[in-house]
Amino acid sequence: MEDRDTVRGEVFNPATGEVLGSSVTFTTEDVNASIDSAKNAFLEWSQTSARIRSVILFRAASIVREEQNRLSELLTSEQGKILPEAKNEIQGFANILEYYASIAGTISGYALPKSDYGYAFTKKEPLGVCGAIIPWNMPVLIMGWKTGPALAAGNTLVLKPSQKTPLTTLKIAEIMKRAGLPDGVLEIVTGSGDIVGGAIAKSREISALSFTGSSGTGAEVERLSCGTHKRLTLELGGSDPMVVCSDADIDMAVSGAVSGRFFNCGQTCTAVKRLFVFEEIFDVFIGKLKEKTEKISVGNGLLKGVGMGPLNSREGLFEINKIVREELDREISVLTGGNILNEGQFREGNFFEPTLVVNPRENSRLLRDEIFGPVLPVVSVDSLDTAIDYANKTEFGLGASVWTKSLKNAYSFSEGVDAGIVWVNKHLKIPPEIPFGGEKSSGTGRENGLSALDRYMREKTVIISP
Repeated sequence: MEDRDTVRGEVFNPATGEVLGSSVTFTTEDVNASIDSAKNAFLEWSQTSARIRSVILFRAASIVREEQNRLSELLTSEQGKILPEAKNEIQGFANILEYYASIAGTISGYALPKSDYGYAFTKKEPLGVCGAIIPWNMPVLIMGWKTGPALAAGNTLVLKPSQKTPLTTLKIAEIMKRAGLPDGVLEIVTGSGDIVGGAIAKSREISALSFTGSSGTGAEVERLSCGTHKRLTLELGGSDPMVVCSDADIDMAVSGAVSGRFFNCGQTCTAVKRLFVFEEIFDVFIGKLKEKTEKISVGNGLLKGVGMGPLNSREGLFEINKIVREELDREISVLTGGNILNEGQFREGNFFEPTLVVNPRENSRLLRDEIFGPVLPVVSVDSLDTAIDYANKTEFGLGASVWTKSLKNAYSFSEGVDAGIVWVNKHLKIPPEIPFGGEKSSGTGRENGLSALDRYMREKTVIISP
């Protein structure tokens, strides 16, 4: 792609508005060429021993750790998150590669001896060329979710990063090649979702596609893939509820709510997006929550002491502001925050105050939709049953958490809530060994763990007659 005159898309720093770099804008023909390259590389890679594949993945993870500071600064600059969060994400990518490298050699089937019929066994095989489309909010971590299991299983992968955050992804792809990954095994295709993402979804040469993004775009990916018979994993939107029972450790729950909502400026699929607090502790809880929220320092994520960076885009900033203005027009109480920051150091960036909204109306978008930004609605509830009812009144079913000292409450919540993953006295964090995915409009299939590995393999049965 770099050897000819190409169109390039600019990448902007969301904290300063400055042009940070650019990436090639692929055409449909370019994407198809990358798919062909991955197809040509598949036979050799699939026949490479699991031990050698693991060595390459371990080596790549090691180099990523060595270059963590440089990669973290680049990630913060193009995405906006604060530097400690970027460092955790880079480490998370390395953790994922190491996990799948450690289990690649354990892939196996099972034997089925049948004395009256013969001998049968199953084996696991890679699918072939796989595709991945990743978003801008957690680009490096989600790149790991796709590349780790796909490559460990012996597939090749064509991966599309977001136009907003392609630079760190491209650097990591270079590192993986330096670690020994053969040409064509990992192809990075950059450009628009309509053209590049559409070409991946429509391709009959791609055997499986893993997409992370909004529910609306996921539905379009599903539509475009229809008829190609590719295996789909869709990790889509979420509107995660957090329920705080009257017996909860209030200080721990307040800290969990603040970190769970304002991490990455609220731009995480499994962020706490709706907070339900038992009425017995409501006043004490929101007092502590307000105090802790107002201590968050907003600014450029590269600066020391900053607790929350900007939203990634102007569009996202204006959408959050519109939603808050709607609540104000309804005379709903905004406990703290609620404004765009646009003076002084904030003038050129996409900054919004950490915001708490108390008891919005039941039909509020804050309680119905996926809100991608630093706004947290807090609702008083009279019981766990009421909280579960509220929690399920959404089209989404990604994650949920309950904060309690009661095993009965924890069990009742986990049984009653519509969610793919349920935390107790925790929210947001997911290690690579743990399967992760949603229900309803939050998607289908699972990332992470052995479940993700299975998505990148097919089972073949062999029967030998006596």
